[in-house]
Parts: sequence; structure tokens; C-alpha cells
Amino acid sequence: MNQKTASVYIRIEPEIKEQAEKILSALGIPASGAINMFYKQIILHRGLPFAVRLPDEKPLDYAELAGRDYENDRIDRPVSSDETTELPRSKQGL
Repeated sequence: MNQKTASVYIRIEPEIKEQAEKILSALGIPASGAINMFYKQIILHRGLPFAVRLPDEKPLDYAELAGRDYENDRIDRPVSSDETTELPRSKQGL
């Protein structure tokens, strides 16, 4: 006997479900369609269609990274004419 559909039951965090379904709705794709596409990609890739691995190092703390870049004067951002007198000559384009 060949079924046309099968049921999949999952537990997911409500906030994740809500956010994903909002995006899918904007795309005009029902959640069942997205899950079907995901399953087809698993078949095509013979595994997950994206890399699943442990990070090589500890995850970046972006706040710490931003502070470190600022301290090392590596931030490239628009500078007002009032600030140019405070920048090193290399940052002023001189």
C-alpha cells in the first residue's frame, strides 16, 4: 500500500517556530513544504545539507572583538571633519 503523505511530529521551541513560520509565510511556503524540501535535500546530499561540526576555537564574543578592534585602531568608519584632527596621520590619508 502506497501512502501519499506521512506524518512527522516534532517538538520545537515556540519562539523558533514562530520566527521560522513568519519567514516562511512571507515566502509563501507552508511549514510542511519547507520540511519536505529539507528532507529532499537530506536525500540529495546523503546527509544534512549544511556542515555540522564543533568550532575550532571558542565562539567569538562580538562585543569583546569590537572593543579589541577599537583599542587597536582598526575600525574603518566614516569620520567627520571634526574628528580628523584627532586621528593618526595614517588614518587621515596623509
